[in-house]
Amino acid sequence: MTAEDAVKLIKSGDRVLIQGGSATPQALINAMVAHAPELKGVEICHLHTEGACGYTAPELKESFHTSAFFLGGNVRKMVGETVDYIPIFLSDIPSLFRQGYMDLDVVLVNVSPPDNHGFCSLGVSVDIVLAGIEHGKTIIAQINPRMPRTFGDAQVHLRNFTACVEVVEEIYEMKFVSPSEEEKSIGKNIAGIIDDGATLQMGIGGIPNAVLTFLHNHKNLGVHTEMFSEGLVDLVEKGIVNGSQKKTNPYKIVSGFAMGTRRLYDFMDNNPEIEMRDIAYVNDTAIIRQNPKATAINSAIEVDLTGQVCADSIGPRMYSGVGGQMDFMRGSALSPGGKPIIAITSTTGKGVSKIVPMLKQGAGVVTTRAHARYVATEFGIAELFGKNLKQRAQALRNIAHPDSREELDKAIFDRFGSSLMIK
Repeated sequence: MTAEDAVKLIKSGDRVLIQGGSATPQALINAMVAHAPELKGVEICHLHTEGACGYTAPELKESFHTSAFFLGGNVRKMVGETVDYIPIFLSDIPSLFRQGYMDLDVVLVNVSPPDNHGFCSLGVSVDIVLAGIEHGKTIIAQINPRMPRTFGDAQVHLRNFTACVEVVEEIYEMKFVSPSEEEKSIGKNIAGIIDDGATLQMGIGGIPNAVLTFLHNHKNLGVHTEMFSEGLVDLVEKGIVNGSQKKTNPYKIVSGFAMGTRRLYDFMDNNPEIEMRDIAYVNDTAIIRQNPKATAINSAIEVDLTGQVCADSIGPRMYSGVGGQMDFMRGSALSPGGKPIIAITSTTGKGVSKIVPMLKQGAGVVTTRAHARYVATEFGIAELFGKNLKQRAQALRNIAHPDSREELDKAIFDRFGSSLMIK
């Protein structure tokens, strides 16, 4: 049927889950927004979406309200108005649907055309949406030949769909951003502590891209990550990433969702080396820890002198979300030889130190001081595991921007009542 007819299955008061990331089904979203005059009190849920999000418009607040598990840039400005944030570990989101905490009336998905057996693929986004399909009452599928066919948990039969809409819609592309000089220095620092045979988790952006450019002399790397990005493609094609040392899903790249350009999506299409899996599996610490030398690289907004990591808010203002940071920080810490790493530039774009005496009032602690082990900036890596508070403060001060160190010296003296220790 048409998208306009399909979205008529959405009724006032329904809860609607939208597949997110690069798989965001824009044709269905646009049709739903156009149907807004007929709707009231519809709750929209998603991990995060890309592209237009007309359902957050203030003039449609009687029709739609959004509960987001993670805040993308397209909805961030509407937090507190038509958007609310649900704090939750990424690994726990599927249990909201499977254990009945959140009933789903409608699920909107973007899938590949069916194969000869009637199986479509969720393509670049399995993450939380597989659980949604399992437990949603009405599943509306956007059948899209531009969606790559992927394997793992991505296969869903046509019989699962209440309605299908045929569209030709480009998958959202996230362009490659060249790392800054600071990010290149961070990448080189982190690459220096990644061991041959390590299993990697990393996201997208300047720092992960920079790390990947310094791994071309490594051997037998594996990938088990919530997000698969384009920077890994070269390492796979050169055999540097081969998964040979992994204990779970050996020789496979395991991911929950992927974001990049068409080059990445074409690489993923019909590629049996890639397994797109349910995020409850991908981000399960019991799975992550089984792989040797699991190395997790995650970002932060600020880190205090004791190692507390704020990664989801700027003071009380929500910026992103908890996501999978803690899943992988803990999972990698429990892995034999594992390394959980927080990677940040030493200052913001405005020159404000990201290593601070105390987190801003209202800031959220995503990674606790007990979980933080490695913090990397362009000035080096602070190893925090097993160090007392004053030792941690000194280690973090030493990788802060030189212009910030005098202020941090004073904060350390005021807090601990003694000068910095000399090695």
